[in-house]
Amino acid sequence: MDEIDLQILQILKANSRTTSSDISKMIHLSVPSIAERIRKLEKNGVIDQFTVKLNRRAIGQHCTVYIFVQLNGSAETQKFREAVVQSEHVLECHHTSGEYDYMLKVALAEISELEGFIMHTLKANHNIVRSNTVFILSTLKEE
Repeated sequence: MDEIDLQILQILKANSRTTSSDISKMIHLSVPSIAERIRKLEKNGVIDQFTVKLNRRAIGQHCTVYIFVQLNGSAETQKFREAVVQSEHVLECHHTSGEYDYMLKVALAEISELEGFIMHTLKANHNIVRSNTVFILSTLKEE
């Protein structure tokens, strides 16, 4: 991967719908060269997918929180993972090091839904030792 590939990636990160023609004008390379470079970036696993970034507020999700979860290490960990993967509210789930085992990014329509999510999705698994919920007040950067 060279400097041109990095420029292409920056452009696509900003707007994945940018055409090869538009990219070629921005970095002064032919359209076929741009298309071939993008194809290679996909083939080599550098680009996983082209996606859309949603405006959560516009679709009615006004409350976004991070929930840090510590499990008791029991065999019910798989139940927790399945519940998280199946939940429509969980945007991200990361297995982490340190004090907590998992970090979840959760989007809800309003704060009042949070208790139900915690009680029915998380604590219903009976293997959570403790959790800590952090509300997102504003976002400075998000990729």
